[in-house]
Amino acid sequence: MSHPDPDTEASVFRALADSTRRQILEDLRAGELTAGEIAARFTISGPSISRHLGVLKAAGLVRERRQANRIFYALVEERLALGVNRFLSAVCPEQALVRHRRRSNLEDQP
Repeated sequence: MSHPDPDTEASVFRALADSTRRQILEDLRAGELTAGEIAARFTISGPSISRHLGVLKAAGLVRERRQANRIFYALVEERLALGVNRFLSAVCPEQALVRHRRRSNLEDQP
């Protein structure tokens, strides 16, 4: 079994440590947003939002797509889920198993 790179996993938690970055991830849950659309949701400066997006991108939690002079950002759900799940599975494996069973049971229902 391969072990996750601790630096990579740590980057996920560093990214999640800031409430603005967590809000950006929540906002991206509904789909892609441009950098300007993200910035418009906050009272902080555009350059500050750019720095937050850079941290999220470096952690692999968002991806960007350029179209003309606009940059679209999207949530990388699987990266977020894997980073957090690895930690939770190591710290409280019984709870991870319970969550997995619940999700499987819900998926099996018609």
